[in-house]
Amino acid sequence: MNPLYQKDNCTPSYQLRWSLDLFAITTLPPSSAWVDSLRDVIERDGIRLLEHTQESNVVRLLLSTQPSVAPSQIVKLVKGRLQHLLKTSVPKAFRRNFSLTSIGDAHRKEIESYVSSQLGHHPLADRRVEQRFQEFQFAFLDVDPSAAQFSSHGRYIYGLHLVLVNDARWREIREDQLVTTRDMFFKSAHKKSHRVSRLAILPDHLHATLGCNFDESPEEVALGYMNNLAFAHGMKKIFSFSYYVGTFGHYNMQAVRRRL
Repeated sequence: MNPLYQKDNCTPSYQLRWSLDLFAITTLPPSSAWVDSLRDVIERDGIRLLEHTQESNVVRLLLSTQPSVAPSQIVKLVKGRLQHLLKTSVPKAFRRNFSLTSIGDAHRKEIESYVSSQLGHHPLADRRVEQRFQEFQFAFLDVDPSAAQFSSHGRYIYGLHLVLVNDARWREIREDQLVTTRDMFFKSAHKKSHRVSRLAILPDHLHATLGCNFDESPEEVALGYMNNLAFAHGMKKIFSFSYYVGTFGHYNMQAVRRRL
């Protein structure tokens, strides 16, 4: 059965930003010798270099990405492209380890608070229906989606805010349908080993905050949930052919810029 939602028929909205630290083995040429070339070449890969700094043996890069780019690709592509640019003067520039951190305009607690307050932002006229939706607002206080994880060679943080909007803004209030959405969302999260800290199911959309895996792109995460939920509802077009994904972590953009 072909997936209903695919990258070619969905339009994403996104704000995906990352701080990447690469650790040099030896002294590198000044960034003025390579930064413009690096910026040009990685943009073809769906990665944009926003800011950078070079201190001692650490190259720190502030990046934004398109939804199709997984964290593992960020490290591989940026590190590989930069090593290629430096190969004449420094044949072996970097250690194998790295640090990649997801960041956003707001930090983790602000995003989680926003998701948890969604029902208050969208009050319902019928008090009984509003009370029903209270049961579909979930907060797992012991889960930190922006906790550090480790790949074979480095440390990464991958916190993602996901928003899905019902097709034609259909307002779904039937309890059995809401239960189906809830159960399939958590089943999918468990299967993917996603660390869900917040889930807010509203009549015409849902929000979730979750920690994702190193090799998964935000696009894969969003389409995975969309298709699993469509399947649970009988392969119906539950959501519009669009989604929002945004990164977050323990620090916001302002704090990261101060660090740079």
